[in-house]
Amino acid sequence: MSGKTAELTDENFSAAIASGVTLVDFWASWCPPCRRQGPIVDRLAETYSGRAKIAKMDTDANSKTALELKIENIPTLIVFKNGREAKRLVGLTEPEALSAVLDRLLER
Repeated sequence: MSGKTAELTDENFSAAIASGVTLVDFWASWCPPCRRQGPIVDRLAETYSGRAKIAKMDTDANSKTALELKIENIPTLIVFKNGREAKRLVGLTEPEALSAVLDRLLER
């Protein structure tokens, strides 16, 4: 995942978040704020390449995971550390806020 945003599915989700720090953007194509969030997440993938995994999951195509995580609004961004949810942000989130969360979790 060097510098690229990974596309997650119900099938590969657990393995993708199992180790390290992983930011997942839960979105849908019909959601205007999600379309604004996407490029922010893509830039973070470049910035954090080699340090954190940055991924997206289409909630319409992968409803099993979205239901399990109780995602009720999108965009929802969840940062996982070693498979456990560390921080959840709901709604359009600025890159500075996401960077602050990632930096804090990477320091631990």
